[in-house]
Amino acid sequence: MAESVTGTSGTTGIAASAATGGGAGTTGSVTAVATGASTSAQVLHQPVTSGAAISPRTWADVAEAGKRANVPAGLWMRCESCTAMLYRKNVEQNLHVCPECSHHYRIGADERVAQLCDPGSFEPMWQNITPKDPLKFKDVKSYKQRLADTQKKTGHADAVVCGKGFVKGRGVALACMNFHFLGGSMGSVVGEKITRTIEMATQSDLPLVIASCSGGARMHESTLSLMQMSKTSAALARHDQAGGLFISVLTDPTTGGVTASFAMLGDVILAEPNALIGFAGPRVIANTVRQKLPDGFQRAEHVMGKGFVDRIVHRKNLRSEISRVIDFAGK
Repeated sequence: MAESVTGTSGTTGIAASAATGGGAGTTGSVTAVATGASTSAQVLHQPVTSGAAISPRTWADVAEAGKRANVPAGLWMRCESCTAMLYRKNVEQNLHVCPECSHHYRIGADERVAQLCDPGSFEPMWQNITPKDPLKFKDVKSYKQRLADTQKKTGHADAVVCGKGFVKGRGVALACMNFHFLGGSMGSVVGEKITRTIEMATQSDLPLVIASCSGGARMHESTLSLMQMSKTSAALARHDQAGGLFISVLTDPTTGGVTASFAMLGDVILAEPNALIGFAGPRVIANTVRQKLPDGFQRAEHVMGKGFVDRIVHRKNLRSEISRVIDFAGK
């Protein structure tokens, strides 16, 4: 800017006057000419005293100031249904249900067991059974590596937790599926553990409760996973012939081979509100039939209207409803 100022004698005179502390009017003119519109705006908002240097504020200053709040990450969450901003601890204390709209979040097997069973009454069984990779399946990574990664992440050997416990003082054989483990998919180990739980209920004359949460059969095990559908269904047939009680609890989602086998074979079928229940997904069906599906298609309320579900129960009432059914059946 200094070079352009000394271009003419008139301008040089003005610059010299400003440099030597000329009049207020001259100084103001030089400031406007020399610094342009952006600096003029700063001068309007930040009056400069004589001899003080202008230090314009930058976005970096704003970012630094924003760090002073020091709010812990993950403290708040937005409901994926009603978009309300929620305090995460309140949602957890509310059994992972939105306090505003009652949206039921997916929960793991451990949380499900803790919600259903009396405190300290659950005894896990067959925890040492782990899946293998007989087909040497590989997609983006090998099935063996995928299993190892998921086991490390979830702390479980496979997608179901089985055992026995008490629900409001009533002894039950319980199996809870874990959607966080490869989408709760049913492979050989899941089918074996559920079958053992059914057989234990039959032999001990205990009510059987299975909380399903699965995307279906596990593709990594191909036909071996499909065989679990007939295996679990046959065990349930023997349980029924022995006069046993089976309460099936359908949670979001219950789809694929799990729906097509044990999940829909309950003597009493309960479902959580708005749970996705079906065989093929709604998007696949819509693309196949090339028709617009009705609102709420394959949701618990729609499925109950078609007679496939006996009752929709809020998560906070599941324990009471299960114990009521057990008493009604005389078990």
